[in-house]
Amino acid sequence: MNSLDGCLKRIMDIPGACSVTLVDGASGLAIATAGVHDVVDEHENAAGTTEVVRSALTCPALAAGDDGKPTELVVLRPGAFHLLRLIDGDFDGRLFVHVVFDATTGNLGMARYQLNSAVSELTGAAR
Repeated sequence: MNSLDGCLKRIMDIPGACSVTLVDGASGLAIATAGVHDVVDEHENAAGTTEVVRSALTCPALAAGDDGKPTELVVLRPGAFHLLRLIDGDFDGRLFVHVVFDATTGNLGMARYQLNSAVSELTGAAR
């Protein structure tokens, strides 16, 4: 299992990564951060994205499927994209990673692949 700091560094090394926040989904608090948080600080970011994740997990339309649980959310906006990668477990104790990417230097497909790899190493599980 990799260290948390090593995982955050690996995520920040993904081309286009601007910031990363590891969030405790139960409390909405930032556990660890890296990069530059320009628009809001990491604690406001964590609280806001926790509400987004909770909304997605409780939406019946998004819960349809094999196991009914989204594992990743993608938010696109002009000039940037956000990846919210949920870490395995029940949401009451669930952690998730929120990464902001610059759309001009990042690649959504590669970012998703590399983020999944970094999170899998952190949790010690291959997906």
